[in-house]
Amino acid sequence: MRLYHYPFSSNSRRAALVAVHLGVTLEWVTIDLTKGEQRRPEFLHINPNGVVPVLEDEGFFLTESHAIIQYLASKVTGQTLYPAGGRARADVDRWLFWNAQHFQPAVGVFVWENLVKPMMGLGSADPAKLQEGAGRVERYASVLDAHLADRRWIAGIGLTLADLAVAASLSTAAPANVPLTQYRNLRAWFASVQALECWKKTAFDFRGRNTVGPLAAPQTGRAAALFPAA
Repeated sequence: MRLYHYPFSSNSRRAALVAVHLGVTLEWVTIDLTKGEQRRPEFLHINPNGVVPVLEDEGFFLTESHAIIQYLASKVTGQTLYPAGGRARADVDRWLFWNAQHFQPAVGVFVWENLVKPMMGLGSADPAKLQEGAGRVERYASVLDAHLADRRWIAGIGLTLADLAVAASLSTAAPANVPLTQYRNLRAWFASVQALECWKKTAFDFRGRNTVGPLAAPQTGRAAALFPAA
């Protein structure tokens, strides 16, 4: 299998976290978002949405990071990140959808305004947007913080896709100045995720470079085929 990704992307990190935790062997292909490679026709052919990550598996191209992590888990016999069915799986799914619909977009306001815009030369943060984002973060971080009051992990009794999916949304929470100081339970849970080997092995610096783990190796695959030299 092959993963088209960009290390700085929290959506890409979500897929990377699960792959590394499960020990899934992937061919990693970097799509450089700073160069606009996600908008080139060659990439739009495999994902018309023009975003990463994309998983390729023998001619099957899967987009959307939450769907990708479900698919990766389904490929590994005996894994415990994604329960086999029933209420346990529905509970995990509930938090995946909650993250995609509510929490990540709220956090994303701060990532865009405080990190991406300055990096891309798009101007300074918009105070009105940050104020709006603060209200959204408060609404949803409060939900997660209350949920974690009497448990270590989000769903069930152990680590699941829910934890890795939600934590990926917080990959750049500190440098983006996401207001999370008051959420003691949330911060304790996040510290537990950050202590995992898969988190450490998918770490990156703020030039989008991985520093340890499988992504630190030279990126191979079809990048050259997708984007041949002029």
